[in-house]
Amino acid sequence: MKTALRKYSAVSAFLLTSFAPTARVQAQTKAVPRSASYLVYVGTYTVRDSKGIYVYRFQSGRLTPLGPLAVETVNPSFLAVDPSHRFLYAVNETQDFRGQKTGAVSAFAIHRNTGRLTLLSEISSGGTDPCYVSLDRTGKYVLVANYSSGSVAVFPVLPGGGLDKASAFVQHQGHSVDLQRQEGPHAHDIAVSPDNRFALAADLGVDKLLVYRFDAKAGSLVPNDPPSASVNPGSGPRHFVFDPSGKFVYLLNEIKSSVTTFSYNGSQGTLHELQTVPGLPPGFTGENTAAEIAMGRSGKFVYASNRGEDAIAVFAIDPAKHTLKSVEHVPTLGKEPRNFAIDPTGAYLLAANQNSDNIVVFQVNPATGELTPTGQVVEVPSPVCVVFVPAE
Repeated sequence: MKTALRKYSAVSAFLLTSFAPTARVQAQTKAVPRSASYLVYVGTYTVRDSKGIYVYRFQSGRLTPLGPLAVETVNPSFLAVDPSHRFLYAVNETQDFRGQKTGAVSAFAIHRNTGRLTLLSEISSGGTDPCYVSLDRTGKYVLVANYSSGSVAVFPVLPGGGLDKASAFVQHQGHSVDLQRQEGPHAHDIAVSPDNRFALAADLGVDKLLVYRFDAKAGSLVPNDPPSASVNPGSGPRHFVFDPSGKFVYLLNEIKSSVTTFSYNGSQGTLHELQTVPGLPPGFTGENTAAEIAMGRSGKFVYASNRGEDAIAVFAIDPAKHTLKSVEHVPTLGKEPRNFAIDPTGAYLLAANQNSDNIVVFQVNPATGELTPTGQVVEVPSPVCVVFVPAE
């Protein structure tokens, strides 16, 4: 494994001194022109002057602001876009919604010519501090994970894009070995399988990747048999991604900063652990929590962000075993890279550095998976999620 400091020391020094602060991505199979134009929406925590969701135009590796703000809303910490690209959904990560002890989930109409968002609905998420939102493959249901209260919920999408009351709600139970972080359930992610028959939910508090049978007609969740797969105690599952074949799942563990590879039986919704690898370089001794995981467009590489190391870990996928091998660790040129996203062309990776208030653009080497900073850094207050929408 290379050290990224040799490769990037000169660039890092320049960027850090010049720009110091004052979707689960699944590999695609259809080629996208590198010159294609996109809207980039950035979810934030509404601190340090942030007011909500910000919007940029992205083309040929360049981010250009489109006005000061797409829409004002409280703590839109995670975003998801429906398959038609007409609607955007955001969790409002709070513990108080209209006087109730819950967070919220908001639905917006996307104006693809200007990038502006119009609020359609705002409803209770059913739990506190919702931290993740996704859609099923049909775009008819929104799935939400409530972190602090440890629950998951499903919301039907109304014809106009707004959200109806929950069609399913599941309260997780249990705890694990870390008495500070795992005193109870903490649902951190929920998303459907490629065939839309199952929903998987990563729960940091109970060290499990739970599996539910998902009914796309009723929007229901029913525990599978078996209902979950466990990871090493104290790992803290956070986010996961399927490979393009739908036969393997890569799970990022926040507390232990590791990645667990599972084989996945799509007919039965069952998981079998193949490997767990460290997400940090040998010899790293500082504090760290892992944050995001994504797959490159080719399906040959997996990327994971580390908060503490402040870097993106790059892994190559063994084509026969589907296990991971470390390639490199690349500094994100900022502090606390909570989230990152690979653009639809597969040519660029945008790293959102939450605590240095910036997004740094990297170019992706399609042959090796390696990342090279392009030199572009955009200031955004407390960025925590990045999503792409084709522009008009």
